[in-house]
This record gives sequence, structure tokens and C-alpha cells, in this order.
Amino acid sequence: MRPRSMGVLLVVVSVLGGQGCAAVGLTLFGVGAGVAAGTGVSYTLDSVAYKTFTTPVDTLERGTRQTLRRMDMKVTEDEGTPAGRRLVALAADRTIEIELDRLTAQTSRMRVNAKQGWFFKDRATAGEII
Repeated sequence: MRPRSMGVLLVVVSVLGGQGCAAVGLTLFGVGAGVAAGTGVSYTLDSVAYKTFTTPVDTLERGTRQTLRRMDMKVTEDEGTPAGRRLVALAADRTIEIELDRLTAQTSRMRVNAKQGWFFKDRATAGEII
């Protein structure tokens, strides 16, 4: 896409985002801010956080356990999976589900799902754990 076309597209998106629906404008701003800040954490539509690390899954597990201890979250479940490990921790009224998957010998992926009750997800806590 040429720079002029990119500028026109940006203006159109900005105008549409500001047409009485603050949610759309704020969403566009939030996505842009996250990309610009280089957060490195990806989220699904249902607020499950993902991140890939260049470290073996065993090292990632040790770091995850240390983070949970530092955040005063108690691990209630710990089981091996075909791809790595699955941990469940508790924090107040939240259940934290963590999956650590081995992608290669030196690359691992972390998936964090912070549930608050039946319907709500805590994206901020999931991101902080990562």
C-alpha cells in the first residue's frame, strides 16, 4: 500500500471510529497503543493470553512457579500433558489456568486463562503472569 493510500485509510478509520461510538474509537486506540508499546502478549477474543518464549519448557515452568509465588497464588493442580505441563492456581475469586507447551527443544508457548466466575475473564491478571 502506498503512503498516500495508507494516510487516507487512517483518516477514514479515525473518522468512523469517532462517529458517536466511543467503544470503537477506544478499541482502535488500545490496539494501536499495544502494538506501539510492543507488549508481546497476544490475546484471543475471550481474553486468553498467549506468548512464545525462546526457552525450554522446564525453564519456563520454573519461572512461572516463581511468578505465582511472588504473586501469592497457590498452585492447586499440576499435571503433565503430551506437550508440556498444565498448572492451575487460585487467587481470591479467580482460577488461573496455565498451559506450557513445548514447541521445540528451545521454544515454548505459555497460555494463561484467568477466570473470574463462570462468565468473566481477567485479562490484566493473565497478562501480568506472562
